[in-house]
Amino acid sequence: MTKKKVEGLVDFAILSMKYKTKLTKKFENRTAYEAPNPNNVLSYIPGTVREVFVKEGQELKEGESLMILEAMKMRNQIAMPFDGKVKAIHVKEGDRIPKRHLMIEIE
Repeated sequence: MTKKKVEGLVDFAILSMKYKTKLTKKFENRTAYEAPNPNNVLSYIPGTVREVFVKEGQELKEGESLMILEAMKMRNQIAMPFDGKVKAIHVKEGDRIPKRHLMIEIE
């Protein structure tokens, strides 16, 4: 898909067919996509960190428990996504965190 902007219109091609269209303001002002970093453990819901089971520099296997994140009176266990070493911990017990907050970095 190629794009070329001329007088408010955008050219694009799909399967060798060329089309012209106008982009909406919403599309033009959207935030650019950023590929997620698999080495960052982000919160998937807002909540309160109840327990942190790991320390920086600790080596862990896939599936081992990292912490407990409480949300809506439910205790969610955050597990290690793959084998690795904890590089940095960005939360502590009692922290209230929003959705997509960086909690742990893995090496």
